Amino acid sequence: MSGKQRTVSRLRGRRRNRPYLVLGLLLPGLCAGAFLWISLATDDQRPVLALAREVTVGHVVVAQDLRRVKVAVDAGVLVVDAGQAAGVVGKTMSVSLPAGALLTPDAVDSSAVPVAGQAIVSLALKSGQFPAEVGPGARVTVVFVSGATSGSVPRTPGEEGSGTWSGVVTSVATPPNEQVTVVSVQLAEAAAGQVAAVPVGQLSLVLVAGGGR
Repeated sequence: MSGKQRTVSRLRGRRRNRPYLVLGLLLPGLCAGAFLWISLATDDQRPVLALAREVTVGHVVVAQDLRRVKVAVDAGVLVVDAGQAAGVVGKTMSVSLPAGALLTPDAVDSSAVPVAGQAIVSLALKSGQFPAEVGPGARVTVVFVSGATSGSVPRTPGEEGSGTWSGVVTSVATPPNEQVTVVSVQLAEAAAGQVAAVPVGQLSLVLVAGGGR
């Protein structure tokens, strides 16, 4: 074979190999793209609400109790979508659940009916008697403020002479044409009775640490 024939043969061989080289360069990218498309197409996970800490029955849900998780859920499993967190805060737990458990619609009760040993009392408060940040689920301290009316400071078991009670806000409402805001607070049953006996205008609310919504 002459030199000219060998040169022509090599050029033809290179032309035949060029498509395979191009295919070899494109194949990894095509495989990666196909894998990504298949992964996205088969990803049935969705963001739902789980508990960030253990809660017990009767507990009023606050924002710190919830966390967002992404899980694959069968169609028949009832869960609460992460976008519904605002609607869960302020509701009462109807069951006790450990940290990490997925929240279900029947695990919370919007009626805010207190469990045994707890009671809900409503306070008619004026501006300045409670922080603007107080809302459903907020942890507060009800404080007796001495007024013009004579009488002793109410006393509570375990807080002798302190005139304070710890509770959780269940609802906040401003009646039409009224200059007061009605704040409902869940307290120990005995404390709720003592708070209800205090004359209007002699109570204030203090938002305590960890009490945000």
